[in-house]
Amino acid sequence: MSDFSIELSLIKKDYSVIAGIDEAGRGPLAGPVVAAAVILDINSKLFDKVNDSKKLSEKKRKELFELIIENSIDYSISAVDNTVIDSINILEATILAMNNSVNNLKIKPEYLLIDGNYFKGNLLPFSTVIKGDTVSKSIAAASILAKVSRDNWMCEIADKEFPQYNFAKHKGYATKEHIELIKKFGICKYHRISFLKIKN
Repeated sequence: MSDFSIELSLIKKDYSVIAGIDEAGRGPLAGPVVAAAVILDINSKLFDKVNDSKKLSEKKRKELFELIIENSIDYSISAVDNTVIDSINILEATILAMNNSVNNLKIKPEYLLIDGNYFKGNLLPFSTVIKGDTVSKSIAAASILAKVSRDNWMCEIADKEFPQYNFAKHKGYATKEHIELIKKFGICKYHRISFLKIKN
């Protein structure tokens, strides 16, 4: 279960405003990659149930999404669409989404905690944390914001425009059903051409 241990260690080093950053949607064949940055009050008990989004049910993620939105000190969510992913590659698109989410915060953080093992482009001090969403509440909260936001987009935009692909079910990931539907209907404007070339 995630906690505030990393954040507390940074506070001891005189960093008081710490943002957690995570993304959702690096792997799918369709849709955007979405990143979120969030600043939490580490003294609040409201975030006790916040954990890695992958370990939560869809219902629980949505509940925590609302809790984080309503009670965080600040948050920002940014998406980079599939055409940009195809243009600059998924790693660069993910970094772009992360930087945008940080830059769009109204409150400037003093330190960034980023899920993963690679980051660049922001002048603020930062640490990358492998599987950070399992250990840091701030990163876990960002993972929930990113995951729910992306899932909502796939359901409310992509699925409604192209119901034949069943995006609401698989969210654009490379499930057997999704691959069969691509073979049947071809690609739509939300598919990542560069990913499909790799899959073929």
